[in-house]
Amino acid sequence: MSETIYSGLKQLGGATVLPESPDKAELERVQNPQADVAYNVRFTAPEFTSLCPMTGQPDFAHLVIDYVPGDWLVESKSLKLYLGSFRNHGAFHEDCTVSIGRRLAGFLAPLWLRIGGYWYPRGGMPIDVFWQTGPMPAGVWIPDQGVPPYRGRG
Repeated sequence: MSETIYSGLKQLGGATVLPESPDKAELERVQNPQADVAYNVRFTAPEFTSLCPMTGQPDFAHLVIDYVPGDWLVESKSLKLYLGSFRNHGAFHEDCTVSIGRRLAGFLAPLWLRIGGYWYPRGGMPIDVFWQTGPMPAGVWIPDQGVPPYRGRG
């Protein structure tokens, strides 16, 4: 078999175990075969979970990650495992959201990245957290993240 941009991947196509923590999660990337074109990639994680660092109770969020890739694309299974590793990780909403954005930005060196963390209420108050690397690039279609504000019951 000849070498491809996918040859170095370790997690895709095989059995994997959820990493113990975000620090132990291994993100993987592949060369962007369309690096000469500016386009948006969106990942949505509507069932993201982490733990409250004070109570140990679960916190739930709907994450939306948009990025305009440069030379690299994140491999989606490694991203899913990384996000899943927060399931037993204690941190506030702000720390989880910004940490994910910063790690992806550092790992991929995208032209632009933003993350929206739409957290479900804790103590009756939803906390939404937004982070991006800089101004939205011109000429790239980047739709609204489409997550309505929390409206409670009814």
